[in-house]
Amino acid sequence: MTAAHYNDFTDSTNGGDENRHLANRRMLIIYGSETGNSQDLAGDLERLAERLHFKTLACEMNDVELNLLPRYPLTIFVISTTGQGEIPQNALKFWKSLLRKRLPPNCLQSVNFTTFGLGDSSYSKYNWAARKLHKRLEQLGATEFYPRGEADECHKDGIDGTFLSWAHSLRTHLLKEYPLPEGISPIPLDVQLPPKFTIELAIMDAADESMPDRDEQPSENPDLISPKSNGNATSQKPTLDRTAALFSHVDTPNPEQLDKTLQEERLSIGSAAYSARLSEGTATLYPGGINILDRPNVLRDHPSKYSLDDSSSGKESLPPSDLLPIPRAWHAVLLENSRVTPSTHWQDVRHLIFDVLPRENPVREELASFNYVPGDAMVIYPKNFPQDVQALIDLMDWQEVADMPFEHCARQQDRLYSTPKNCFPLPRSTLRQLLLNNYDITAIPKRIFFEDIAFYTDDPMHKERLREFSNPRLSDEFYDYTSRPRRSILEVLQDFPSVKIPYEHIPSIFPVMRGREYSAASGGLLAKSEDPRATRVELLVALVKYKTVLRKTRQGLCSRYLASLAPGTIINLGIKEYDSMNTPIYERPLLAIGPGTGIAPIRAYLWDRRQDIHAGDALVFFGGRNQDADYYFKDEWVPLGAKIFTAFSRDQKEKIYVQDRIREQAPLVCEYISKGACVAICGSSGKMPGAVRTAIYDCLVMEKLAPDRESAKKALNASTVIWEEVW
Repeated sequence: MTAAHYNDFTDSTNGGDENRHLANRRMLIIYGSETGNSQDLAGDLERLAERLHFKTLACEMNDVELNLLPRYPLTIFVISTTGQGEIPQNALKFWKSLLRKRLPPNCLQSVNFTTFGLGDSSYSKYNWAARKLHKRLEQLGATEFYPRGEADECHKDGIDGTFLSWAHSLRTHLLKEYPLPEGISPIPLDVQLPPKFTIELAIMDAADESMPDRDEQPSENPDLISPKSNGNATSQKPTLDRTAALFSHVDTPNPEQLDKTLQEERLSIGSAAYSARLSEGTATLYPGGINILDRPNVLRDHPSKYSLDDSSSGKESLPPSDLLPIPRAWHAVLLENSRVTPSTHWQDVRHLIFDVLPRENPVREELASFNYVPGDAMVIYPKNFPQDVQALIDLMDWQEVADMPFEHCARQQDRLYSTPKNCFPLPRSTLRQLLLNNYDITAIPKRIFFEDIAFYTDDPMHKERLREFSNPRLSDEFYDYTSRPRRSILEVLQDFPSVKIPYEHIPSIFPVMRGREYSAASGGLLAKSEDPRATRVELLVALVKYKTVLRKTRQGLCSRYLASLAPGTIINLGIKEYDSMNTPIYERPLLAIGPGTGIAPIRAYLWDRRQDIHAGDALVFFGGRNQDADYYFKDEWVPLGAKIFTAFSRDQKEKIYVQDRIREQAPLVCEYISKGACVAICGSSGKMPGAVRTAIYDCLVMEKLAPDRESAKKALNASTVIWEEVW
């Protein structure tokens, strides 16, 4: 049964009395999430409740005021723990509202709630956010209507290992304690729920009509390249941007050198061109915004773009350079994108350097500068590649509408948001632009994806197979088909060609593309730019590229995007501020452990500490595979005053890891701890943080500072500042 039949199903079963009873079946589901997992689970719980005829509202915690809670008979909180037992940023405002001293002790006594927490047991403060929230709600008089659930990402089945059984028991509890009126049954799984968001063709008016001499015109010349293709051929119809061609400089003796000179001039904050770019108010008056205004200049166009020689054959088309209207994002110029590992090394690790440009201050008539501290993470917003988008368009038969403008529409009860959360499309985005910029088509699909697309096929075998993958009882099959081979959404749709998704339902089927976080690798003097008003940021990023069990090459979406960026590119850059070791702590010694790219935040701290003449000594343990391949920033540690010990696991017959070096240096480690050293553990999550902690406990036992590991653990946690940044 399709979404169009949902109303028929409910109307045929509901009478007047039943509707009055159902009017009281309301549920509020609010989430706090850093990476989006809590938001996904909130969506699963919302669908579960809707099938039990609850009217639901699912939203971010920061979008909720406390006075909304008593208006709903039931409330479910889904929250992840981030950092050192911290509340996610999109829940901090709500959390602080719960901590106000003037709140009456029983102000939430009419609230019935439960919580579900997401955590990682490799962190010491596992699921603290959910536990703190649960306790505070009870302190304010709220009543738990169903026991709290907690998921561990280290579980062999991941989050599903706990969530699926918890959600199933919750459904049973709701049906028992909040029974449906006689004659009304839960909405079965073969009935599609209506989408929360859709897209519709934008209404065109006279002002939107193409101007013959100013807009792009169709061309019959196959050698001309579309301006939207970033200089590479795509399957879009080739067009000629006449205005941009006037500025292409292809008739100059040395166009590449002229282009380079003009780029340097435009990227200089002191130039008039940069000031003109900051005139956002003027830009918004022009259809397409500042990026359209930029089109005729060399900041966006390269001379090779207008060459009559087709040099793009065999090259991968690049994502568009459009700057999306992302709130609180900054414009950053990429200065350097260099590989720091040999080409023969198994992993491509990049050192990226950005200058983050100032922006207009909405309060004061001056430019605001970008600021960060070591421990903060930079957010990169990736984009899809044109060839993947075109493959999806062809597969779904969306060619006729691919380049028409669309707008989002929200279901009436979901008017809190006009677009899916964290979706920031360009004004009047075409369907192609939405797929390039906003919706993730290469992610590994969730179980709900299979449940949804099963409604869009008439092939009985395909429908049956898709529903098997969506069945929680068949988790092994789902895992073997998706996670194990890292199969993407696009590849799934290619495996099931009978599936034809209506373009209107794109927002409800495809996940929103999320930013990826990378720890800052710079601080102190490294944050100083040659441009006095810009701020420099450095990142150390290990690109994700590997072969699956099916021998297919896989590349992370953001890794592929970062690898494609050329110096001079301007991108959106976000920032996530995390609790970190502040300046007063710099006077204490530092014991830092950072295998692999985990050394990035430690480098940032050491450069920042260098500015403090009273900074304590630093003891660093670094781990990699080969000294000649992945010993990052090796020439900096001695000048920074750090005593460093290395562990390269593949440079000798027996593998050696950082925890082995820590035990070898037990006297020195204990000396630092006895002097009140701060401990920083940075790098990959999983086994590493636990193994490092155990090694430190063993050092305390070996040096007679504790009788056993458990005692050492208690002593260390009680007296030592421990900062973990693992991912």
